Amino acid sequence: MPARVAIVEDNEGTRSSLASLLERAKAIHVVGCYADAESALADAPSRRPDVVLMDIKLPQMNGADCVARMKATLPAAQFIMLTVYADDECVFNSLLAGANGYLLKRTPPARLLEAIRDVRAGGSPMTPEIARRVVQYFRSQSPNPDDLGKLTPREKQVLDQLAQGFRYKEVGGNLNLSMDTVRTHIRNIYDKLRVHSRTEALLKYLKK
Repeated sequence: MPARVAIVEDNEGTRSSLASLLERAKAIHVVGCYADAESALADAPSRRPDVVLMDIKLPQMNGADCVARMKATLPAAQFIMLTVYADDECVFNSLLAGANGYLLKRTPPARLLEAIRDVRAGGSPMTPEIARRVVQYFRSQSPNPDDLGKLTPREKQVLDQLAQGFRYKEVGGNLNLSMDTVRTHIRNIYDKLRVHSRTEALLKYLKK
């Protein structure tokens, strides 16, 4: 099935360029384009997008707050934040709000299309510079040993593989595990860390 993608971007030229790029791509269908958070919140849930490309700097409600609101009505949707600058506070607020990835607007078109495929496969696409900032920040935070201590050695190996950016299939190959076993470990990790997404699990893990 084609990936159903919605775009929330206040700049008309950028919004049109993104829509044109995605419509030309294989296996992607643009289901909605919005100039602000408010119109997206009003209409996007009825469009049932699989992936939402969200500008962080919007006219009224910002992108991070919009993600938090949309997650309530679109729990299965994946959110990729797009912005001009790699602003630390925006990165962290967006991830904590439920975003699954974060890319700069200057990201090459091929990488953006790859990110959409990646996030649907369980990945968390980020530009290298943003990934480094996230890692540096959360490694500087106080650890959370109680939850992490509940993980088995194998679950910690799986989580470490995810932190390195490997996809589920690659994790299975690297650890000689079947996809079903990888998914079972990930479900157990989510339960033990009391999280609901790969991003939340990695944020907790990177605090150690």
